[in-house]
Amino acid sequence: MSDRPDPELIPASDACALLGISPATLYAYVSRGQLSSRPGADSRSRVYLRAEVERLAHRKQAGRGAARGAAQSLDRGLPVLETRISLIRPDAPYYRGRSAVAAAQAGATLEDIARLLWEGEEQDPFATSAPSPWPQRVATLALDTVLPPLERTMACIPLLALEQRQSLNAAAPVRREVAAMLLRQNAALLVGIQPDARPVHRLLADAWRPGNAGFSEVVRSALVLCADHELNASAFAARVVASTGAHLHATVSAGLAALSGPRHGGATARAHALLLDAQASGAPASFIAERWRRGDELPGFNHLLYPDGDPRGAEVLRLLRELSDDNARMQQVETVIAATLENSGQHPNIDGLLAAICYVYDLPASHALVMFATARLVGWLAHALEQQALGTLIRPRARYTGVVPGKSL
Repeated sequence: MSDRPDPELIPASDACALLGISPATLYAYVSRGQLSSRPGADSRSRVYLRAEVERLAHRKQAGRGAARGAAQSLDRGLPVLETRISLIRPDAPYYRGRSAVAAAQAGATLEDIARLLWEGEEQDPFATSAPSPWPQRVATLALDTVLPPLERTMACIPLLALEQRQSLNAAAPVRREVAAMLLRQNAALLVGIQPDARPVHRLLADAWRPGNAGFSEVVRSALVLCADHELNASAFAARVVASTGAHLHATVSAGLAALSGPRHGGATARAHALLLDAQASGAPASFIAERWRRGDELPGFNHLLYPDGDPRGAEVLRLLRELSDDNARMQQVETVIAATLENSGQHPNIDGLLAAICYVYDLPASHALVMFATARLVGWLAHALEQQALGTLIRPRARYTGVVPGKSL
């Protein structure tokens, strides 16, 4: 093994120089989760990922000066649009002022959260009759479980729009009923069955672990906690499409397309792979310690918006512990969590806990993304309804950095 230092890792002095800050500010960034650190050559020093530091330096630079306001507004973690839908606080995300964690603990279903976020509590959009079976042109794709869940769903949603006569109706009650139908259809497409009127968490749980009440409860809680998270990439994509006046099926298609990217929906698959690799190593704690020492990321841990730990992940973990404490796979998860905390100080996030649900119940990694996509559709539709009620088009401006016309190359 070479003794040469890893060029991707830099000491604190270099990190401070790149950011133009003092060591005290650097440590504050680490404590807030804006940067991560790793053990250095000796036990008293720390090193930092060069790419992480450079990204933060770029964001700081983009924020300087009013002329760069447009670029700043689209950086991660900075506000883009006003919304009354959700608020992120250290203790929980809040849905229209109500704690998502408290709602999950109180037994709320995803449908309850949909009524809240869609402002449909007075006139229940789910009170209509059960959804119809798939139309013939859709059924072949919708029931083909060989197809990956997200791709199957993205192929069918636009075809279902052709069957929806009220797709462009501007009446709020009608739009909420279309949204309710879409929630049921989306869940059924993701698991490859006919749609029905069961609560969505039951539809998923019955498809994967029929008769397991504890599993159904974990799925219910996870869906409630994942329903919305402010203007993340998929919610913003859905909102931009909604601003054009497109029907709700199109906004869902936009959200699913954004979620399909490895930097968004792919987080759950990487977290699941970490659990499998830790198990296969035969020594999970040593595996995590070595991975951290090398400077490799630990997918499923840490969240920039929750430097003290993702409360959504903490709630799912609490429930998993309550229902699976004697499960050998749960003990493996506990070992990985403990080793990660000891070596990096990082807590598991919601992506990691969705992956842990699949790992503990011996389900494919794809099911974690299915839970996420099932839940997040509620948020996408809430943003679509809010944006279309405003009646404005989202059209950011660009800051041109290319060749200036008229200047020689």
